[in-house]
Amino acid sequence: MEVHKTLGPGLLESAYEAALNYELEETGLKVSTQVPVPMIYKEIQQKVGYRLDLLVEDKVIVEIKSLENLAPVHFAQTLTYLRLANKKLALLINFNNVLLKEGIHRIVNGL
Repeated sequence: MEVHKTLGPGLLESAYEAALNYELEETGLKVSTQVPVPMIYKEIQQKVGYRLDLLVEDKVIVEIKSLENLAPVHFAQTLTYLRLANKKLALLINFNNVLLKEGIHRIVNGL
């Protein structure tokens, strides 16, 4: 909330990623940025460029967007990241909202 309150909507995703990373680390959380996620197809690791925006405490994926509207593909992408990374919880956050609470979506992988 602090990031959105300070920066407001309309910036690039990378700006929100850097600011959110800073805020989370300031609270003492372990945060990794642009974490590579391998894709394994038929037991062979493929060299594709999937990256998690943020991984908090090696448990929660944070996928950051700055779009007019989220599309179903953004939810599907985040769920796929959960599966590929073998994680249970993600937050899909669209910072391009007047009220940030309207842009925060919790996504759970049933594993």
